[in-house]
Amino acid sequence: MYTVEEFDEAKTKVLKYILYKKRTENEVRTKFGKIMQEELLDDVIEYLKDAGYINDNEYIKKTVNQFCILKNLSIREIRYKLLSKGISKDKIEEYISENYEELKEYEQKSANNIVYKKSTSMEADEIKQYLLKKGYSLESVNKAMEEIE
Repeated sequence: MYTVEEFDEAKTKVLKYILYKKRTENEVRTKFGKIMQEELLDDVIEYLKDAGYINDNEYIKKTVNQFCILKNLSIREIRYKLLSKGISKDKIEEYISENYEELKEYEQKSANNIVYKKSTSMEADEIKQYLLKKGYSLESVNKAMEEIE
C-alpha cells in the first residue's frame, strides 16, 4: 500500500508529464511503469482519467486533426501512428469508421498534394507506386493521378 503523500507526489509527476503534451494511457504506463508501484500507477491513472486528463478517445481526435492540418497521410498511416502510441485497435477502428467520409476526403487531398509535389521529379508510375507503398487506396491514387494526366 502507499500513503496519501506518495499518491499526491505520483499524481503531480504524471500530471506534469501529460500537461506538457497530451499523452495516451499507454505512454503514461510506459514512462512510469518502472519507477512506480503498479497499484499506485493504476490508481493515479484512474484518478486522471476520471478528471479528464487522460482520454484516449480525445487523444485520437486531436491527433488526427493535427495530422490533417500538418501532414499528408493515408488512412493506413494514421492508423499505424495511433497504434504506435499504444491506443487500442478497437478505439482506432471505431474512430475511423465513425469519421470515414471525412478521412477518405482528407486521404484524397493528401494524395493529390503528393502527386502535385512529386510530378516535377518523378514519373507517373513511380508516383503511383510511392503512394501505394504509403498505404493510399487504389481509388485515391487513381483519382490523384488523373489530375496530372
